[in-house]
Amino acid sequence: MTSQDSLTSIGAARVAVSALLDGGVRHVVVAPGSRSAPMAYALAEAEATGRVILHVRIDERDAGFTALGLALATEAPAAVVTTSGTAVGNLLPAVMEANHAAVPLIVVSADRPEELHGTGANQTTIQLDLFGDHVRFAVDVAAGDNPQRAVTTALYAATGALEDTPPGPVQVNLAFRDPLVPEPDDALPPAAGHGPFHYDAGPQALDLPAAPSDLPERNTVVLAGHDAGPVAEAFARAQGLPLLAEPSSNARFGPNAIGPYRLLLEHFGPGSPTPIDRVVLFGRPTLSRPVSALLAREGIESVIYQPVPVAWYDEGRRRETPIETLPELAEFAGRGSAEWLDSWLLAGAAAQHSLDGVLAGESAANGPSVGATVWEHARGKLVLGSSNGIRDVDLAGQPHPDPLATVYANRGLAGIDGTLATATGIALGSGRETTVLLGDLTFLHDVGGLLLGHGEPTPDLRIVVLNDAGGAIFGLLEHGVVEDSGAYGTAVERLFGTPHSVDIAALAAAYGVGHSAVSTTAALAEALKAPLKGRTIVEVRVDRAGLRGLHARIKEAIHAAVGKVLTAG
Repeated sequence: MTSQDSLTSIGAARVAVSALLDGGVRHVVVAPGSRSAPMAYALAEAEATGRVILHVRIDERDAGFTALGLALATEAPAAVVTTSGTAVGNLLPAVMEANHAAVPLIVVSADRPEELHGTGANQTTIQLDLFGDHVRFAVDVAAGDNPQRAVTTALYAATGALEDTPPGPVQVNLAFRDPLVPEPDDALPPAAGHGPFHYDAGPQALDLPAAPSDLPERNTVVLAGHDAGPVAEAFARAQGLPLLAEPSSNARFGPNAIGPYRLLLEHFGPGSPTPIDRVVLFGRPTLSRPVSALLAREGIESVIYQPVPVAWYDEGRRRETPIETLPELAEFAGRGSAEWLDSWLLAGAAAQHSLDGVLAGESAANGPSVGATVWEHARGKLVLGSSNGIRDVDLAGQPHPDPLATVYANRGLAGIDGTLATATGIALGSGRETTVLLGDLTFLHDVGGLLLGHGEPTPDLRIVVLNDAGGAIFGLLEHGVVEDSGAYGTAVERLFGTPHSVDIAALAAAYGVGHSAVSTTAALAEALKAPLKGRTIVEVRVDRAGLRGLHARIKEAIHAAVGKVLTAG
């Protein structure tokens, strides 16, 4: 079944590794396995020469999300290598997230040679196209074939170099035939050090020229969704428009940013004296129903800034008109009058003051107060878990004058999968202090992400776990009304709240991670200001029983305060 000029498995793996490194891959996550051994040996050789950094994970799902985090932090393609069989299937959640978030994740899956397929051979299944539409490109490389062209094409597709195709995940399925180990006289080359492959100095504000005076004044708002970037803040400032920015937009700062914006939208609705006329959207809005309602509101014109192809929606499936250039965007948005911007800033300040007052009246920590505290003190890199954590920051996190941390969140599909592994990859890829805020269920869902093998690089990672012994987000949705009615007994608590009594301190000890427990925001602030070296868990113990009532009091206080300000104005 082999030809005289075919490559050995080790030879093919060396070609594949060389092509990966030539294409900009500098971090590779390896999940151990026998069929993928040729790639492991070839990567070990490359690491010895200082050309790549390897990370080893025994759980393929965590391997995939670690690679995702590495790609996010370095803004470069990162690869994950698995053996054959179910190992490849475990990458699906990370691949799905990378697809919708346009992250260049390179899946290198090892496979059995063609002659073993369909024979019942161990760990042998159909691996090509396993990820379906979630990858930009997938290719089979037969055992003995040269994989260089396949890997190069995959890298083009992953990094967005193909026309009209956003970046995203790809799969290179490499079949390897025995022998899977190096020749007896092969050995690792002499060890060589390497410098940092990536260093991010942190978020930087941008400057755009002020809107010309001949632009018409319009009641426009700038909405910055996930991954909008600092350009959204710069645009809002240049046009004199209010900025409504989600935390993971990396635009939630500056003089025009409004904190609790989602509770202000009703005050600028159709029946108000100054209703919103137009919306300029940057990035992907993911967090709140009031924002979704705004974008669906009849009579509002809306556009989306889209200079490059995006992965999160299909053309023609959204109401917003895509605009590719900032001058065109400025023509649509117009400029904000002093009265328009001032009304938003006054309303925002009143709302923030009211919210802070309600939270100050609570003796114990709660979701919004924890979100506000983490937002205030996080530096370097900040990762926000899905569910309530990112929404707490969106509600209560007061915008800073300048950006203080680069914010990440898995908002491609907004799952809780792999959050610890993603944060670990971000910390390792950036080399900077990283804080991750997540709920207890999100933490437990990926507790295996705490496992680092002996000798593996350890990130500087602070893990803030909001532990309310279950899932609180459903109680803030319509399921909370069902529970309050009592018509379904304890079904809502069991099926949605999913209560538990896991000892997080014991888990931390089992994985060799530091742990402390706090119950007030003052204690949390002190923990966030403490020097960070290695990994530590800060467990914030809260009670979710009163969370629905707390949110109602916040909304009521903001409504009253903003109503007075706007009426007086």
